[in-house]
Amino acid sequence: MLAEDKKRNGSNEQTGREAITTRQGHPVIDNQNIKTLGNRGPAMMENYHFIEKMSHFDREEVPERVVHARGTGAFGYFETYGKVGDDPVEKYTRAKVFQGAGKKTPVLVRFSTVAGAKDTPETDRDPRGFAVKFYTEDGNWDLVGNNLKIFFIRDAMKFPDMIHAFKADPASNVPDPRRMFDFVSRSPEATHMITFLFSPWGRPATYRHMQGSGVNTYKWVNDKGEAVLVKYHWEPKQGIRNLTTKEAMEIQGKNHSHATQDLYEAIERGEFPEWELYVQIMEDGYHPELDFDPLDDTKLWPEDQFPWLPVGKMVLNENPTDFHSQIEQAGFGTGVLVDGMDFSDDKMLQGRTFSYSDTQRYRIGANYLQLPVNAPKAKVRTNQHRGQMSMRTPEEAGGNPHVNYEPSMIGGLQEADKSERTPHNPEYSGKVMSEPIDRPNNYGQAGETYRAFDEWEREELISNLSDVLAICDKRIQDAMIHHFTQADEDYGRRVKEGIEAKMKELEEKGDDNRIPGQEASIKSKYGEGGTTAQNEAVDEAAEKGHEADPY
Repeated sequence: MLAEDKKRNGSNEQTGREAITTRQGHPVIDNQNIKTLGNRGPAMMENYHFIEKMSHFDREEVPERVVHARGTGAFGYFETYGKVGDDPVEKYTRAKVFQGAGKKTPVLVRFSTVAGAKDTPETDRDPRGFAVKFYTEDGNWDLVGNNLKIFFIRDAMKFPDMIHAFKADPASNVPDPRRMFDFVSRSPEATHMITFLFSPWGRPATYRHMQGSGVNTYKWVNDKGEAVLVKYHWEPKQGIRNLTTKEAMEIQGKNHSHATQDLYEAIERGEFPEWELYVQIMEDGYHPELDFDPLDDTKLWPEDQFPWLPVGKMVLNENPTDFHSQIEQAGFGTGVLVDGMDFSDDKMLQGRTFSYSDTQRYRIGANYLQLPVNAPKAKVRTNQHRGQMSMRTPEEAGGNPHVNYEPSMIGGLQEADKSERTPHNPEYSGKVMSEPIDRPNNYGQAGETYRAFDEWEREELISNLSDVLAICDKRIQDAMIHHFTQADEDYGRRVKEGIEAKMKELEEKGDDNRIPGQEASIKSKYGEGGTTAQNEAVDEAAEKGHEADPY
């Protein structure tokens, strides 16, 4: 570039670096000082650059997610095997993303914690979100799930209440696990998930070393319109690593973003994390031979009856270059399926399908799907337009910008050819009702999971539950002991003994040695808030704080 061109474009000839501009493209010659009358002020109204800079700063955050607020992500690809186990994939699904061995599809993955706010520690005991956006040739497919393969509830009606109970006390804004167990004690279907969550599986060591699952049941549809039920499972090739509570607290004291840093630096080093994708397949139907409903998301499908079948692998090999635009503004939805996939009648899936995409419309805006990170690689042709921040191009109108409706005799867009996609048309016959499922079996698999744990995992589970339940109302304690006993007699007995031992320990510590500054300890009509460890931290902060004279 000639010297005159560099000068005209605002380049700095001494450093060779490009010059900063306003958002209007004007070079900024002073980014350190506002315009004032004299060097002490007052300031002038014509501080256009300052006003533009500050007003944008005031608006640079979008509302955080109500759930899955804390997270990170990366880009990569999914490579299909072209088969489902030993069968050709076309036997079960016509989805192109799975066809043609070796075909690679770009992906974005966002990992997260569920209940915590945007800056909560990544060591918290919490399920981890595992959301994958596939940029397929037929448009985007979102597989939105968690690291654990089951969930707390099976009916979407209970979801807002569940999240309210799991979040901080609305009066004190202090996390209080008694609220969580108050809800769970009245929701016996949560026993299985609680068993996983309070074991070491509730604290994955890193995002790279955890499993993923679609959690809900979906359908695959083949060229004939025939459908089967499917569950998705991601298995990390790096292995699975979980943390005990003690280990997690030690890590949290040093770095509350350790998992984000671990993922980013591993990719930067070229140690690209990989997961293999498996599916379980079941014929669509009631399946009376099972002691649970196959659409119940609090249940696992037994692997000996419904084996894991490999269908492809995923590699993450590219970090974001702008976290906000590529990760924070990424929007996922369980309703984002491609041809060859369909919804099952899973009640939680049905509820999530509205909620997830509606959340993105609120957080990011009606045109969130036009943002580069959310936009499909496939061509978009739609009559949906306008709204804030619309970036719609003339090509989306299908060659006639005057016709923004369908059907039309004179031009515009038209429906796709139905003959290319034989629809899956399930039949229904029954009464409309608001009732729970007829095979809840709330405790069977919880007991199986407890017995399948290694002894050290059971000990960690009992210790964690005892620590939290010891501060709960006796009615909650009794209800939870009942649930655990129904799952496994040894499970319930050990939790009961653990609660009693912890309560005796707390009683022996007493409350007589309170020190100056403790008057502000968290008190409510429920008593002290937080776990015993949290309460100890409150006491220690005042006790160990170093006195200082005012200045």
